[in-house]
Amino acid sequence: MLGKLKLQQPTREIVIPSNTAQTAPRFFQLRCAIAYGAPLGVNGVILPYLPVWLDGLAFTEFEIGIALASQLFLRVAAAPVAGLLADRMTERTLMLAWSGALSLLTAFAMFFTRDFWPVLIIVAIQAAVFAPYAPIVESIAVSGVRRWGFQYGSMRVWGSVGFVAVTLLVGEMRGFLGLQAIPSAIAVGFLLTVAVAFAAPRLGRAVIRPDPDRMPQPSSLKRLDLHVLMIGASVAQAGHGMFYTFGTIHWQQVGFSSGSIGVLWSAAVVSEILVFFAAGWIARRISPWTLMRIGCAVAVLRWTLFPMPLDFWGYLALQATHAFTFAFVHIGIQHRLVEAVREDQEASMQGAYVFYNGVFLGLSTVLSGVLYRQFGLTSYVAMSVLALVGLSIIAFAAKLQPQRSASGG
Repeated sequence: MLGKLKLQQPTREIVIPSNTAQTAPRFFQLRCAIAYGAPLGVNGVILPYLPVWLDGLAFTEFEIGIALASQLFLRVAAAPVAGLLADRMTERTLMLAWSGALSLLTAFAMFFTRDFWPVLIIVAIQAAVFAPYAPIVESIAVSGVRRWGFQYGSMRVWGSVGFVAVTLLVGEMRGFLGLQAIPSAIAVGFLLTVAVAFAAPRLGRAVIRPDPDRMPQPSSLKRLDLHVLMIGASVAQAGHGMFYTFGTIHWQQVGFSSGSIGVLWSAAVVSEILVFFAAGWIARRISPWTLMRIGCAVAVLRWTLFPMPLDFWGYLALQATHAFTFAFVHIGIQHRLVEAVREDQEASMQGAYVFYNGVFLGLSTVLSGVLYRQFGLTSYVAMSVLALVGLSIIAFAAKLQPQRSASGG
């Protein structure tokens, strides 16, 4: 479905701007793949290694949790506003250029800060100005799925490849350069996002003209079922919060080398890559709702087993379940949004999803700092509970959806 999705739009007609009326922009899929690679490559440094950098600055577990949570909360404040602005711009890629340039300035500031409060301010601002990048790239790719039937997974997968490559590379660099490798890699990553902003496909702005033979469709942004669905998926994904914050630190404590830790992070993303490569085949056989339910159920199992006394191979097997706990949920919700959201509101809806993701992941990160300090690895059980709650909310969203064929209900 994601690969060759042809949606019926019974209540509206999309008028494509003249520059995209007949054909897709040249090399659309390749340019989208590159655009995905830049922000996810940056995340390949920030997610596994920013906590290590903060730990190297002698911050406490609570301070690390606060610093990382501040990123998430600033991101949720910025992403919806940026999405609304992007939907009103004549060209969404302008937002990408500004986002990458301002993020690069914050990366330079990381070289000159060591104390908690300056670091807190810098990483928070960095999150706010970089927040629009990924959801706008997502909205461009989804527009390609909707307009020309491109395969979502074949574009999104290269972001995951970039994540793996950068994670492994920085893991090796850290062995030679120490902590200084981390802000250096972040700066290089943001520099690439600026360059990629000018290579991303330019689509113009879709104009929505009401179909005179039908009643106008309400705004996608006002649909309760979609907001409940995004909340449910976000709560389930928030179960990754403790792992993102303390996973690398724990593996260091049990004696794993930097290379081994890089392999463990990469194994999760490799499993995600395999799912994205097969996304079209999977989506034709499994509904978006089932994909999300499977992902949540596996997340309950993953975080329940994580505190067990595992060796490298045991953790490697658990990391492979990221294919379900992240990729299945992500593909499921993106497929559902393609079905249900108007194109002229795509960036706004992606911003709303980032908002929900950030709120619950931020709360989870703060909670992780408190729980991990008190209970250590046992506190991963709380992440299993989050996945179970997310599954319940997604089931509730399925009951709220409009019961008509075009809605997927």
